[in-house]
Amino acid sequence: MLLAYRCLSCIVSIASSSNELLFIQLSKSPLNPEERGENSVPNHAGATLEPVSSATRSRFSQEYAELKQIVKQRGLLERQPAYYAGMILVTLALLGLSLLLLVEIDKLWLQLLNAVFLAFVFTQLGFIGHDLGHRQTMRENWRNLVASLIFGNLLIGISRSWWVEKHNQHHAHPNQIDLDPDIDFPFLAFSKEQACDTRGLGRVIVRYQAYWLLPLFCLSAFSLHSNSIRHLLERRATHGLVEASLLIAHYLWYFLLPFYLLGFWPALLFIIVNKVAFGLYMALVFAPNHKGMPVLSASDELDFMRQQILTSRNVRGGLLTDYLYGGLNYQIEHHLFPGMPRNQLGKASKIVRAMCQRYGIAYYETSWLQSYKEILNHMHAVSAPLRADTVWSD
Repeated sequence: MLLAYRCLSCIVSIASSSNELLFIQLSKSPLNPEERGENSVPNHAGATLEPVSSATRSRFSQEYAELKQIVKQRGLLERQPAYYAGMILVTLALLGLSLLLLVEIDKLWLQLLNAVFLAFVFTQLGFIGHDLGHRQTMRENWRNLVASLIFGNLLIGISRSWWVEKHNQHHAHPNQIDLDPDIDFPFLAFSKEQACDTRGLGRVIVRYQAYWLLPLFCLSAFSLHSNSIRHLLERRATHGLVEASLLIAHYLWYFLLPFYLLGFWPALLFIIVNKVAFGLYMALVFAPNHKGMPVLSASDELDFMRQQILTSRNVRGGLLTDYLYGGLNYQIEHHLFPGMPRNQLGKASKIVRAMCQRYGIAYYETSWLQSYKEILNHMHAVSAPLRADTVWSD
């Protein structure tokens, strides 16, 4: 049981001795689509860290301050209550539709399609909860808190405080070993050092982790729920009683409705399909954000702007992609300005791209299909030493 719990817990979101600031220098060619093959993976193996002077450190800070000032002057950091009101109403209407179908439909195969549809709705609710956690929607803290408890704990069964705690750590140290919880899994490795440090069952899985990745993605919803429950049992939440009550209310309506309306075995199948589809959709959205991008050691110190940009990947697309990804396809802009409403991220991307070109910072964007290819190729590459049965060293 303990091994199974560790396996589930490792899949979430599917995470210095010197005081000198370090700057990661990447050659332009690996990140330039015109200079690399369309099916190739960005090659970050040649990244080097070089100490910079205090004057350079000050210049880096001024660059971000300049960027933020431009974005603020364009009004892109202003909250969008009308946009989010519409988004919330539409998503809640979709939830109501799914529950209505649960009541009205008799055929099992249609209910299983509804289970997939409900997974889509849950993920969209999760995106709203994500934006509430970043306070993109409302100015008043208490309104954001109440709304995020409803969308997180009550509607999709994920602890608001657990997610905020973990997500804040990720935003502060994206792709930094031992500091970013999103790359700290005993059953997955994102660098060759991590791969060689795995032991036991973790080492067996990591050896062929590129093949295990999609099946593990399908389990990620169970991991989100188990970590939420563990977080509350450890009494780490500020509003623990409220969160626990709302989480219990979620499980009551989520389990009672299918079992009452469908019967035991159809309801069990409905729930399994729903959780698998929910986890897969969530993981497929979050994985392209940073997986396969440069991984930093715990002792590396980059300036804020470069760490957020160089460790993030944008996914190209239009209105449909923006909706399906909850705006997180603009991952670079989201990390630079976490409080920016998602409907403004596309506008900000043009400004950020121009700034990166001006200061020679690699800005990476690719298609959704290419992003998944890069992730799988990266996961396969860093686990190669295990398949060769050798210990990798620098």
